[in-house]
Amino acid sequence: MEKILYKKNIEKKSNCNIWCAFPACYSFAMSSLGYLWIFKSMDEDENINVERIYSDTINTKFSVTDIDAICFSFSFDMDFINIFKMLEKYNIPILSKQRDENCPIIFGGGPVLTANPMPYKSFFDFIVIGDGEIINTKATQIISEMKGHSKQQILNKISEIDGIFVPSANQKKVKKNTIKINECVYTPILSDEAFFKNMFIMEISRGCANCCNFCIASYLNLPVRFAPFENIIKTIDLGLEHTNKIALLGAQVSIHPRFKQICEYIYNKIKQRPEIEMSISSLRVDAVDDIIIKTLAAGHQKHVTIAIEAGSERLRKIINKNITEEQIFKTVETIRKNGLKGVKIYAMIGIPTETQHDLDEIITLAKNLKKSNKGFDISFAFSSFVPKPNTPLQWCGRIPTLELEKKQQFLKKEFHKIGIKASFSSIKWDYWQTVLSRGDENFEDFLIDVYKNGAKLGAFKKAAKNRFNPDDYAIRTYTIDEDLPWDIIELNPGKNILKERYKTIFEG
Repeated sequence: MEKILYKKNIEKKSNCNIWCAFPACYSFAMSSLGYLWIFKSMDEDENINVERIYSDTINTKFSVTDIDAICFSFSFDMDFINIFKMLEKYNIPILSKQRDENCPIIFGGGPVLTANPMPYKSFFDFIVIGDGEIINTKATQIISEMKGHSKQQILNKISEIDGIFVPSANQKKVKKNTIKINECVYTPILSDEAFFKNMFIMEISRGCANCCNFCIASYLNLPVRFAPFENIIKTIDLGLEHTNKIALLGAQVSIHPRFKQICEYIYNKIKQRPEIEMSISSLRVDAVDDIIIKTLAAGHQKHVTIAIEAGSERLRKIINKNITEEQIFKTVETIRKNGLKGVKIYAMIGIPTETQHDLDEIITLAKNLKKSNKGFDISFAFSSFVPKPNTPLQWCGRIPTLELEKKQQFLKKEFHKIGIKASFSSIKWDYWQTVLSRGDENFEDFLIDVYKNGAKLGAFKKAAKNRFNPDDYAIRTYTIDEDLPWDIIELNPGKNILKERYKTIFEG
């Protein structure tokens, strides 16, 4: 069952129909704040009729022959698999050059496409780069107003919008769109079948001032912006009118200038209504204090996550994660003393310049944390370094897979010895994620082959064979002055700033 939290116009006179598509199942879509907010902005537009579809959609209000455009959310590298599957489900050719005038315009947006649209340019008629709330509406308005014109005429007009990449328009550069955060983005539709059942999520900040040198979430969303405090309070009240589950979202929520007051407001609400549940996805180590943890504990959150990324201070400085061991210990102590049951600590292996000493340091850190916090649930979750476009470490290649697997096995063995739970990402899947992240415009046949052959690990290897050496994308360290596929996208900061940060790391 769904509950819509905004005023829905059910008497539109428009003849323009759009599908807002999510490349996963309904339950995941209904927990995706970005997807639901884009749908809300379309649904509030008098000029278009919009319907949500998912990978598991069975029946639709509109037939595909009635649809003028399909908008895809693209948040994860592997989303292309379900996008292709959904296109084929509705008998739409995967490649844009194979679609005729009777096919809907296919477009997409999201962090994967903003970071590097080039591997996917053959599949979309246009791509939204950056914040989509406003330019997405501008594009759909053009689709509505120019209904009856040729597809290329519509796309040529859309290409005039700053922040939109239209491959057929041969654009040289596309500047990422960045908006002011004047309102608090929130979950506009609650569902008891969502992955996070009836959870009201609020985005209180966008971007991260820390700018870790590997972190795409930081660099894609600069500059850091905060929702106004007064709007956040109103949004909290709106959510609590309809549910007892609220969550704060942001890459760095705890640096909101009034974060303590936000927590105090929620804490007082919980004292009035003890059934309220409140959660935060992760906390910044150097911004944790008693009121934050007290609020989470009162809101029934039992565990919290923090990211330290590396065990040694030397390596944390390399990646610009400027937190000390003392801060880590103090944070865990604060979490424990204020009533939470445990902490999960995120870290990475394979960071450039990593040595065995750095791995030893994380084992020592884990041992000492356990010793200082007896009876407290401490666990670790490890991923492996994936160089992401538009970050200072975009030029760095990955450590070869066998070497990374040896590092992983070492950590598994040592964590087992000290009795701390540790989970690990797949080194082989992280390898292919790197290939996709650093891919170029020659990937269309490769991606289609991966999809046609089942999209398992073997399918990636088979599809790359006789086309290219995937190590050239995953393991090769690029020279700092070579042209990169994603240079078509202009972010803030620009490439020269990224170069300076890269040189600081490796040249001193």
